[in-house]
Formats: sequence, structure tokens, C-alpha cells
Amino acid sequence: MAVPINDLEKIREEGLKALKERLGTEGMIKFIQMYSNGNGDYTKERQEKLKNINIEDFEKQQAKEGNENLDINIDEYTCPNCGATVVTDENTVATHCVYCGNTAIMKNRLQGEFKPDKLIPFATKKEDAINEFQKNVKKRWFSPPDFHNEENIEKITGVYIPFWLYDGKTTGDITATAERIRSWSSGSYRYTETSTYNCVRSGELEITDLPVDGSTKFEDEIMDSIEPYNYSKFVPFNRSYLSGFLAEKYDLTQDEVYDRAKTRMENTTVNELKKTITGYNTVSINSSNVNIQKGKVEYALLPVWMLNIKYKEKMYTFAMNGQTRQVVGKVPVCISKVIKKGILFFGIGFALAFLYNIIRGMM
Repeated sequence: MAVPINDLEKIREEGLKALKERLGTEGMIKFIQMYSNGNGDYTKERQEKLKNINIEDFEKQQAKEGNENLDINIDEYTCPNCGATVVTDENTVATHCVYCGNTAIMKNRLQGEFKPDKLIPFATKKEDAINEFQKNVKKRWFSPPDFHNEENIEKITGVYIPFWLYDGKTTGDITATAERIRSWSSGSYRYTETSTYNCVRSGELEITDLPVDGSTKFEDEIMDSIEPYNYSKFVPFNRSYLSGFLAEKYDLTQDEVYDRAKTRMENTTVNELKKTITGYNTVSINSSNVNIQKGKVEYALLPVWMLNIKYKEKMYTFAMNGQTRQVVGKVPVCISKVIKKGILFFGIGFALAFLYNIIRGMM
């Protein structure tokens, strides 16, 4: 059936229908998510991946692969603005219509146990997030001079990420070895005296709103690195704050991530006790023991800007705290800048050694 090219609504309708008939619901969703969000070059990938495959071969391959991906749960929603079908996975609670850009909020996924207790609204606009990213990268003197250019930004998305907030009371004790070093000169000699002390500390600590992300979609290390948030800006959850942003619901329960919370509480307690050992040149922890009394747990959404940067055919992902503008992410190394500045300030040997260590850290 021929569809008039000026009837965009009909094109959308027939296109989705054709995708679903040929690829199935799951295949249709994957196709839309890959190319409608601004990721991927369909023409290029089609030529590379399907250049020797006709539709009969494709159908045989699908039958051979069987139903290995049928455990992926998806849903379809109708955009209230343009009427198009919006497809999402089971953990998305707010997304954008890929056709008109309208925010689609899945209200049924924000009920009961999945309704957040509170959230921190975005305090940074999209334009400010881009500017802050560019300023951050410019400070990294070994990055390529054109890496931060706006044309390299493939995608920037504001996402409300699910976090579990733990309260707890800890009691702990540590033993440590501390050293005090004294140096002096007498005549033509230089003397150094090192005094060693055994230290013991114990105490209690009240911990409030310790955050642990509850989504498998985001790396724990990155989410930890963009902390802290200003918790005085928490507001009771209201769906209106989600407008214009993406949002996820948790797919890891508070019990499933409690081990991470427990480890963070233990480390926090030990570090706070260590801070009380002052007046020494070095302090080394020998042993520690921490007991935790678990308290209240709340479910919250915290704002994060996710930036995808494409540079020389490689994708780099950055995360930015949507409140404080803390930026986390690795940049490529401009070898010529490292060598030039290293030689200028420290000599050839240091420049090569520094470059080697940077490259090793990126592997």
C-alpha cells in the first residue's frame, strides 16, 4: 500500500506496523531505541551488517536464535500530544516521544512500592550543563583541544536516577600506627628521628541519607563519584518535576544493595575515627571493627545529566550532578600536548614516563 509522503501521521503508523510485523515487538523497540534517540547511523550500519543478508536469511537467523530474549519486558503507550506509539522497557517511568518530543510519564509505574518518597529537582539547565562540561574538560590539560567542542556532543539527557537512602547508627573501634618525624642539622650532618605510637580510637556515628543507586543501568562508581548532593533541597515526590526529563524506577531492591550501603557505612566510620588521630606525620590503620544498626530507608530520585561525546569514532560517556554540576568521565589523551608540556617543564624522560602512566590508566 502506497502512503502519501506528506501524511506524516500515516507514515508513522504504517512504519511502526511494518516494523512490528517484520521484527516483532522486541525488534521494533530495539530499532526505535537505537536510531530515534540520536544514536547510530542506520544507513551505515545496515550496509555493514546486512550487505549479504536478504529477508529470508534474516528470518532463518531469527528462528535459529529462538526466544532467548523473550524475558525482556516492554510496554507501549500512546503519546497524548501526537498520538504516536511510545515504546519503553519495564523500568522507565518517564521518557520522550521520539516523534514530537513530548514527555511521556508512565503513571502506573509510580504507584505503591515504586512511588518515590522524595526527589531533588534539577538545578542546572541543559545549556549550563554543556558549558560546565566544556569548562571541566578544558581544565584537563592533556585532553585534545577540540574534544569539548559542542559538535562532538552526540546526546545530552537529564535523567532522574533511583537511589536508596539509608539511615544507620554505627559503633566502631580502630587500632592504628602513627609516626612523628623530626629532622635537624648539626654541623655537617643531617639527623632524622622517627617516633612510633600505637593509637586506639572508638566511637559512635549517626548516618543519615547515605545514597546507593538502585539501577543496573548506571555504573556504581560513576554514581558514587558525582556525590555529594545538597539534601536540604529535597522535596516530596511530585510527577510534575519529571516533565522534560527521563526517569527510571529501581530494578534493585533495598535489600539487594544493602551490602554496598553497609560497606560505605563501615568505611565512613573508620575514616571518621582516623580523622581524630592528629598531630602525626603518618597514620596507618591496623585493624577495625564496626557494628551497624540499620535505620530508616527511603526511595528517592536524584538528578543527573548524561553526556555522550563522539570523538574520532569513539564514544565517551560523562555524568554530571544535576544539582552541583560535579562532572565525572574519562577524556582521551592528546599525546602531542603531553610530550610538549612534559619536555618544557620536566624533560624528555619525565614526559615519556607520565604519558606511559596515563595510557596505562586508560586500559
